Amino acid sequence: MLHLERLSKTYKTGETALHEVTLDVPKGQILGLIGPSGAGKSTLIRCINRLVEPSSGKVLLGDVDLARLGKTDLRKQRRRIGMIFQEYALVERLTVMENVLSGRLGYVPFWRSFLRKYPAADIQRAYRLLDRVGLIDHADKRADALSGGQRQRVGIARALAQDPELLLVDEPTASLDPKTSRQIMRLLTEVCTERGLPAIVNIHDVPLAQQFMQRIVGLRAGRVVFDGPPEALTESALTQIYGEEDWNAMRAGDAEQAAAEAEARDRIAALAK
Repeated sequence: MLHLERLSKTYKTGETALHEVTLDVPKGQILGLIGPSGAGKSTLIRCINRLVEPSSGKVLLGDVDLARLGKTDLRKQRRRIGMIFQEYALVERLTVMENVLSGRLGYVPFWRSFLRKYPAADIQRAYRLLDRVGLIDHADKRADALSGGQRQRVGIARALAQDPELLLVDEPTASLDPKTSRQIMRLLTEVCTERGLPAIVNIHDVPLAQQFMQRIVGLRAGRVVFDGPPEALTESALTQIYGEEDWNAMRAGDAEQAAAEAEARDRIAALAK
């Protein structure tokens, strides 16, 4: 279980990005973080694995307070946390297989990673993961030859290669088209369910969050203003999270996107006749 207790982050400029956030994420739960830009969603995720240093509060993964660890102990504990990034964070010149194997860097001696001589068990694990995410036929391709959706699948496989106890996912669909976004979210939820793996997903797409998340937490100005199941995310709750003006603008944007998708489908259907 992950337990956040009064987690806060104030930058040197005086800006408070998080204000005493308290959350529990039990084993197997997939939690979606929503909120307007600047609400603190990415900061929250990055404070958990200390890519951003918290100003105060506790980050308990099991019985270990990650916020109190020195560099050496933190490096070891980070092996327990898989991270999936919006912009994939792949090494473009390396193959798909090599990128997935980089998820084992925290477990192998430096010389093995430098020479790319990973243990046979790690290589077999990587092949199984590539098969699971649908990329087994792309193992030897360079990462820069892949589509956005394929790159995100490599990112998922790499994170799972760590054999993590917690998955942190930062805007996994922000650069993807609607169909690919649904495929990626379905894959994420499936692998988390299969492994009983808790996950926190920072997601900007409210309908996707409602479709795939088990629990939704809404942040506004660094504070939790909603915490509940997707079906409780009413228009009133969404207005509380985003503000009336922002929520109306978001709905208008969703309607425009739906119309554009419908128009594209109609053009494809016409060409097929």
